[in-house]
Amino acid sequence: MASDPQRNRLPFEPGKKRKAKAKKASSKSERESSPRPAKSDPARSPSESSAPTSSQADVRSSAKQAGIPDAVGRRMLARVGLFSGTPTLLGVFSLVGSYFVVSREWFPLPNVAVLLVSMGCFGLGVLGVSYGVLSASWDEDDEGTKLGIQEFQTNFRRLREAWRSARSKN
Repeated sequence: MASDPQRNRLPFEPGKKRKAKAKKASSKSERESSPRPAKSDPARSPSESSAPTSSQADVRSSAKQAGIPDAVGRRMLARVGLFSGTPTLLGVFSLVGSYFVVSREWFPLPNVAVLLVSMGCFGLGVLGVSYGVLSASWDEDDEGTKLGIQEFQTNFRRLREAWRSARSKN
């Protein structure tokens, strides 16, 4: 697949080139310009000390803007619940079911079979967490498909590109 250099970036996707020096310099100048309150100022009430300053409010609002949108987060959570919860519940039910089969002596059940089935189900549950996140559409307006195969391919490609760019920086 050819990489499309002109694709639209997601609102919460970080940019390729960051200006770390400019960012450090601006945060340093903000720290120097804002006066630090005294550690024990009797004139300040407890409610004033816990109130956020304007710079703290700016940091929180910019963090909300850079975070994952609520619609995308809910979509990811629903998919993780489905793709991880189902095999995990099957693993628990296989353990409970095998207990009843063995305790009531319905038929002989090898311990290795119980172990492999339950480990397989729990392993699928772990993989379901990753697939649930990657199969959700990361576009806020697009719901995506039921199984999310196309979204998984797109998001996994984005993840690989991020890994490669991070590796090339080191």
